[in-house]
Amino acid sequence: MSLIELRTLYNQTKVVPVESLIQRPSVYGVIRHNGKLLVAEGAFTGRYVLPGGGIEKGEDVKAALIREVREETSIEVEVGEFLHFMTDLFYYDPLDLAMQGFMFFYACKPLTTELVTPDYPAIEGLVKPLWVDIDQLSAESFQAHGETIMELLRRGET
Repeated sequence: MSLIELRTLYNQTKVVPVESLIQRPSVYGVIRHNGKLLVAEGAFTGRYVLPGGGIEKGEDVKAALIREVREETSIEVEVGEFLHFMTDLFYYDPLDLAMQGFMFFYACKPLTTELVTPDYPAIEGLVKPLWVDIDQLSAESFQAHGETIMELLRRGET
């Protein structure tokens, strides 16, 4: 049996059998408006995550992003430029799930900007959506992939 090391929700390490990995394609939006970035606050860590999530079987990637942003923040977006792809080996502690993530990042233009906090299912691990000042963010502001997100934000300044 082969073992693999995963990053946990709390940025620790967990070793699991490779066979236990669930492959999960997902998509995330980098959504700017007036010098702010749209994020959601994580319930378990208090840090930020980009709006987005799992792509359902048979679903178009851009349609998944529009749906996920609407579900998590209540705003409508236009999906723009593809920004980045990465893989992630992640253990989601609340559900005892080991995942191999395939993560797509897109720039999005907000078509609406008024946020409404949805009734998140507890397992979603989110508290509320919010607009945060980009110049107040650092890699440590994010629950995961902070360096990557900050690089995407820097690239978008030019």
